[in-house]
Amino acid sequence: MAKFSSVSLSLLTALSLVRVGRSTCPVMQCWYTLEKGRGGGLATAANQVQSLLFIQTEEEKHDPESVKPAPDIDHVFFITDPSGSLCHRALDPPKGSIQKPHCELNHLQPQPSSLGWVAPLTDTDQSPLFLQAQWFAATIRGVDQEMSVTSVIRAPVESQHNVILSVTTQTVYVAARLGDPALLDCSYWVDPSSPLHGSGFSVEWRYQFRGSGHLVLGYDGKNDRLSDIREQGATLDFQSLHRDRNASLILSQTRVKQSGTYICSVHVPHLVAQVALELEIIEPPVVSIHPSQLPLIVPGQTLTFICDASGFIPLSLVFSWELTDSQGNVRLLGQGSVSSHKEGNDATYSQTSRLQLDSSQLEQGRGGKLSCVAEHPGGTRRASVSLNVIGFSSPSIEDSMALVGVALVLYGFIKFVSWTFTGSDDNEADEKKKN
Repeated sequence: MAKFSSVSLSLLTALSLVRVGRSTCPVMQCWYTLEKGRGGGLATAANQVQSLLFIQTEEEKHDPESVKPAPDIDHVFFITDPSGSLCHRALDPPKGSIQKPHCELNHLQPQPSSLGWVAPLTDTDQSPLFLQAQWFAATIRGVDQEMSVTSVIRAPVESQHNVILSVTTQTVYVAARLGDPALLDCSYWVDPSSPLHGSGFSVEWRYQFRGSGHLVLGYDGKNDRLSDIREQGATLDFQSLHRDRNASLILSQTRVKQSGTYICSVHVPHLVAQVALELEIIEPPVVSIHPSQLPLIVPGQTLTFICDASGFIPLSLVFSWELTDSQGNVRLLGQGSVSSHKEGNDATYSQTSRLQLDSSQLEQGRGGKLSCVAEHPGGTRRASVSLNVIGFSSPSIEDSMALVGVALVLYGFIKFVSWTFTGSDDNEADEKKKN
């Protein structure tokens, strides 16, 4: 017969029990990694099985007697979370939703740490009696990248599973403009009834990208001391950390090289929980067209234009060319001939598009406007140049008004000259008569 903490149950039955009981905490499917042998090794599909987590609080609990075993779910755990972190709406999507939280449950072995900013938490060699129990770590990522939480769970007996430590982030994904400040959310909770509460804590932030990484900063909360190695421009709100357990990382001015995965780890004596966040630096391109000014174009002439997009990150960029006539009609000309990316000194990228345009496509005497459009995750940018073609066409209203103005000026000039010469001839005739 199955043990109480591993009672078999179908998912449909479990969900129906929760809805009938009007529970506000979820029942979620979770990949449970069976305890490995002494050989250790990474978790594989062979030692991962489906389980159900019945999340409950002190005020609202599920009735274990109402659970009936079924063969399709291998293990069931009733987990009490006084903090309510596991009852977040992002971990309990509406019934019928395609997206589900991703959950993994693993065995955990409490142990001290030798890290300089963590070691003071376990300055004695004795292991507290409180640690003599089964320990698990549940890592759950909610839907729509809204939340991620890791909870350390203590099981003094198989029928009792209590959350002792939780680390949570509300910013699983953060996008920031280049040079702007960024806030990576992280907070933690320790069970007030456990002996670990008030015994000190440490916070560690690490950066990882493509297999490599480094320490961003480490903080010994017990002795109020920062690690000697820390990234420039990275800090914590220490007052909020001690008062509200807010361990969020503050980056004062983001750089391209800071895109990647950030891991927030919170240590208490012998235990640690961590969550991962993604930071993406996004900067739209600066777009320009060369040549930016053109003289009058001769019909039949072939023109070459270069559109330059520079200073953007990430790489994704789509060019397009547009030709707008004098009536506002837009014609698409394609993306042109696009170059490969070039990386600048600031790690941003540049790229160009080359377009050859036959002036016969333009209205003679009217021309038009040529635009280069660059679509980027950071926003769409465009640049335009005016085109004027020599030719014959019916004059526009503006042309007619200009001609009238020129005619008036010429008429006035002719009248002035005529008056001047006429007056001079009259004076000469009067002088001859007097003589």
